[in-house]
Amino acid sequence: MDKIIEVIASVNGKVNDAVWGLPGLMLLIGTGILLTCGTKFFQVSRLGHWWKQTIATVFKKDSKSTKNTDKKTISQFQALCAALAATVGTGNIAGVATAIVTGGPGAVFWMWVAAFFGMMTNFSENLLGIYYRRRNKDGEWSGGPMYYLKDGLGKRYGKKWLKPIAGVLAVLFSCFAILASFGIGNMAQVNKIVLNMDAAFFSNATLGTIPGTEIDVIHLLIGIGLLIIGALIIIGGLQRIAKVAEIVVPFMAVAFVLGSLIIFFANFNRVGAMFGAIFKFAFKPAAFLGGGLGVLIKKTMTQGFKRGVFSNEAGLGSSVLVHSSSNVKEPVKQGMWGIFEVFFDTFVVCTMTAVVVLSTGYIDLSTGMPQAGINGDTLVSQAFGGMFGAPGTWFVAIAMLFFAFTTVLGWSQYGSKAVEYLFGVKGVKVYRFIFVLMIVSGAVMEGGLAWDLSDTFNGLMMIPNLIGVLALLPLVIKITKNYVDRKIHGKDVQPMLSNDPAIQQEMAASLDRE
Repeated sequence: MDKIIEVIASVNGKVNDAVWGLPGLMLLIGTGILLTCGTKFFQVSRLGHWWKQTIATVFKKDSKSTKNTDKKTISQFQALCAALAATVGTGNIAGVATAIVTGGPGAVFWMWVAAFFGMMTNFSENLLGIYYRRRNKDGEWSGGPMYYLKDGLGKRYGKKWLKPIAGVLAVLFSCFAILASFGIGNMAQVNKIVLNMDAAFFSNATLGTIPGTEIDVIHLLIGIGLLIIGALIIIGGLQRIAKVAEIVVPFMAVAFVLGSLIIFFANFNRVGAMFGAIFKFAFKPAAFLGGGLGVLIKKTMTQGFKRGVFSNEAGLGSSVLVHSSSNVKEPVKQGMWGIFEVFFDTFVVCTMTAVVVLSTGYIDLSTGMPQAGINGDTLVSQAFGGMFGAPGTWFVAIAMLFFAFTTVLGWSQYGSKAVEYLFGVKGVKVYRFIFVLMIVSGAVMEGGLAWDLSDTFNGLMMIPNLIGVLALLPLVIKITKNYVDRKIHGKDVQPMLSNDPAIQQEMAASLDRE
């Protein structure tokens, strides 16, 4: 078994280095820059509009974004919560802490950069997801990169040689999404839950390991418990997942932000040094990393970008798989929910984690060096424990449990849609059964490998998805302009709602009735 793990780790390391090297990072950030410029910095220039059309609508009585009577779809807010359930997870807590410990405080800056441009990447992915979505045989919406690769890239340009390439890319994306669902969406999340639960509640337990193995009994028991709860929710499909996410995600996010703000104000005297370290070490390697531009790119920027994408998933095309199930009619409107998703995930939750880590003294702000023996996996728990005592440690363990477990739920839906594309609706049941069983694997496996595998699958998803998004950039610009002309400038033009003529007609008629 050990030899098999060594081989997997070796192969994964080589693939990871290739995917997350400079070309991969340039593709990721470059796509975001092109989309930002192409849409005239929509995330900034239309900030007031997308804010009013997304989160502000949640607080309005009888808002269409929160109401849904169609059992085959979910509301726009439920789509956001389900997507946030999948994105707000270990990447926001352990991932940010690990990035700082590994790449220095400057990694936070590069997370922000990735998120700023990632807003428009996620916007474009969701826009294309709605525009190219279709209904499956059960009457449910199915959308995602595989559809805008096959039906968009494959047909839009009228080149025969593009169709088979687009079809292969769609299949590759689906395969990578399924693999990623077991990595980023399952094993890595469960592994972090187990580590934090063990440290917070079972540090003095002496149950030992299963005879003849290195499997920790406590880890196994936690994994079995998560498996049972997960099965009860996941088997219920998207409707049940969305209902759970709609309740859990807002509550835990607000609780975590409030706790982080208390720590922030308690250490207010370090605020200047904290933000100074973030910007200083973004362009200068931290002392413990050594000097040289190569180290800066490899450690600080790479850690920031990788952990940023691990957290908000902009560029992966993953959240499109659930956003496409929304009852929304306007592709741009769901795209705007994608902007808010990245904003909240990174600029709010990830920043709060960085504040906790950097303001509590575990990182030397003058050198960027972590204290001896610091572990990114449990650093946030230590910081909360230092402020609130044992209840602080318990709080982080519980927050990690809810954040990470809802990520497992969200990614089960992502994988389901990828399986549906490849094998049809019947294949989904088999996938969900295997997915639930893998929860136990995540609980007992070595954490570093789970995290490394997740990074690799993230990158592999990113490549076909971004090829499709880049190829359809002119269409994204055209649909966005069409929306702005109609909704902001009041022009009387035909809306662009779907690539399918029948769905276009249906959605347009529905808009006319509103």
